[in-house]
Amino acid sequence: MIQNPILPGFNPDPCICRKGDDYYMVVSTFEWFPGLPVYHSKDLKNWELYTHVLTDDEKVDLKKLPSAKGIWAPCLTYCEEEELFYVVYGVMNSMNARYFDVDNFLITAKDIRGPWSEPVYLHSSGFDASMFHDDDGKKYVVSLEWETREGYEKPGFICIAEYDPRKKEIIGYPKKMWTGGTDRGCIEAPHLTKRNGYYYIMCAEGGTGYNHCVTMGRSQNVWGPYEKDPMNPIVTSVPGESNERHDPDHLKPKYFNPETVLQKAGHGSYVELPTGEVYLVHHCARPFVPELRCTLGRETAIQKMKWTEDGWLRMADGSNLAKSEVQESSLSEVLMQKTPDFDDFNDDELGNFYYAPRIMPQRFADVKARKGYVRIRGQESRTSLNKVSILARKLTSVYARITTKMEFVPEIHQHSAGLILYYDNMNYINLRKYYSETFGQSAISIIQLENGEKTEFLNTRMPVEDIPIYFRLNIQGRKAWFEWSYNGTSYEQIGRVFDTTKFSDEYCKYGEFTGTMVGLTCADRVKHKHYADFDFFEYIADESRNVE
Repeated sequence: MIQNPILPGFNPDPCICRKGDDYYMVVSTFEWFPGLPVYHSKDLKNWELYTHVLTDDEKVDLKKLPSAKGIWAPCLTYCEEEELFYVVYGVMNSMNARYFDVDNFLITAKDIRGPWSEPVYLHSSGFDASMFHDDDGKKYVVSLEWETREGYEKPGFICIAEYDPRKKEIIGYPKKMWTGGTDRGCIEAPHLTKRNGYYYIMCAEGGTGYNHCVTMGRSQNVWGPYEKDPMNPIVTSVPGESNERHDPDHLKPKYFNPETVLQKAGHGSYVELPTGEVYLVHHCARPFVPELRCTLGRETAIQKMKWTEDGWLRMADGSNLAKSEVQESSLSEVLMQKTPDFDDFNDDELGNFYYAPRIMPQRFADVKARKGYVRIRGQESRTSLNKVSILARKLTSVYARITTKMEFVPEIHQHSAGLILYYDNMNYINLRKYYSETFGQSAISIIQLENGEKTEFLNTRMPVEDIPIYFRLNIQGRKAWFEWSYNGTSYEQIGRVFDTTKFSDEYCKYGEFTGTMVGLTCADRVKHKHYADFDFFEYIADESRNVE
């Protein structure tokens, strides 16, 4: 059996495609670099982090963008006729006054690992844009056209425009084609496919919250009109009808379903196997209950599907409720390389599982400066939207232990380095070593930002020697706390126990849509030169345990 989620932690908006015997899936990254991770599988059960699509932080400039902006909802397709991968992605620049100012781009590559072409600007008409390759050689871009006018239904229509690959631009303006297959409202995430003479539109509806779902419609003309699947929604966490077209809010916690582990199931994309089997990937979330806070963000799950005799896509078991256990395919099982629990930084390149907010990690993290260490050069404060030195990885379970060994000699109070639990620039907890003018020497203490309000826990402040020091973060469900040690064997708790649930879309006021990260960090708020050396980064998580 396949255990869901197949990609735990911050992995929303999955889009899947097949090239031969290889299956690739891409997910959203918002303000994080590298952008758009590509996961690879041979059997749809075992997945590896294979590569990233966006690795140039100057070509795709996310600096100064608020949390939850940046790279939204990618579409990955493979055109067999051209032997070419296509990725369509949007850069959300602003959501002020609910205008949703987004720019949509197209890039291509012969190899999924790149190099990728120069970005082609498509349009700014809404988000979740995707590409469809018709069997007559024509190409189309579909997206949600975001509605801003008073008196019109929000959030808007799904629109379509033909794409001219020779001129590298859309033809004319996008035209309205679909308002959805249910009355849940908040339609988004369109994907077009074709099968047996029918064009199929797959969308997400209900908002990317607790009323989320996957719906479908079909037409014999790409421009429409499209008829609704009579069984919509085809995948969801909350079966049944609901009329929410009047409410543009996406979260809708009143639709929490206590009968299932996977909440917020929606935003789907499907793939057909050479065996005739069909699987659909979608994102979901596992909230703390009763708080209804999703610390891990939106994760990626998979469902086994089937086509009916009358040409509609259904879950294989005949229901529409997203399942935690799914029957695996008839493909031969192929194990994939797992992201390591322990990184001793002995390799010549930084691991591909590390991320940084708004800039590439290589801008400040160097594994060649000192063999067996990563040297992190300090930059701006961790609240900055510009250049911050946080080398992070995704939290994949709320039962985890994160440990590092650091060498750092701060010289002024603006120098600090340590371990961080991070949701966004307004919500984090940082165990740091820094220079204390009160003690006249190096010290350690904890700083917290909670919805922008800073608390420096002076009661945790204590002087320490300028020798190697171990920092540890323990996460046990709702409880998270820090420890420190000189020898790496006997640890002492520092500070109080923090509430893990607060690191979530539902609690954080300044960001949404992402997930919690853990990592190493350094700041030099004077010269952006001082650095810390980290000997290892150990991440041990129990992914067999669900959020409770």
